[in-house]
Amino acid sequence: MLIYYGVAVVVIILDQLTKWFVVKNMELDERISVVEPYFGFLSHRNKGAAWGMLEGQMWLFYIVTVFVVVGIIYFFHKEAKGHLLFGLSLMLLLGGAIGNFIDRIWRKEVVDFIDVLIPIINYDFPIFNVADAALTVGVVLIIIHVIMDEKNNKKKVS
Repeated sequence: MLIYYGVAVVVIILDQLTKWFVVKNMELDERISVVEPYFGFLSHRNKGAAWGMLEGQMWLFYIVTVFVVVGIIYFFHKEAKGHLLFGLSLMLLLGGAIGNFIDRIWRKEVVDFIDVLIPIINYDFPIFNVADAALTVGVVLIIIHVIMDEKNNKKKVS
């Protein structure tokens, strides 16, 4: 069980270290190109949720995050035993939620910095951070777990 929580801790540390580096070494709105124009680092701040939704509603994010963290820990201990993928996905969600929560508590905004342009559809993806990436991967892994679990349950019934 402890190794799972280690995943969340690694996400939090990596998230906070990268955000600290951006805040200390880049001016707001400064962009460092890595693969022009498709990938770079852009110092950005977000006072809302994903894609800037609900900007300025910090009290709501505090309450929701506490419930989410408690829910993740509950589901981890009740449902994830013996399910490696589900346990890993929940810990990615936990690390991502706490990473952005730390920003909201200390900075009153979330530091975002990963800037990606998807060339096939010429879409400038919203700027994100390590915590956001962990949350996204965690959700995708939960979906995979649910699909695999459903297939296994159907095989058992047959």
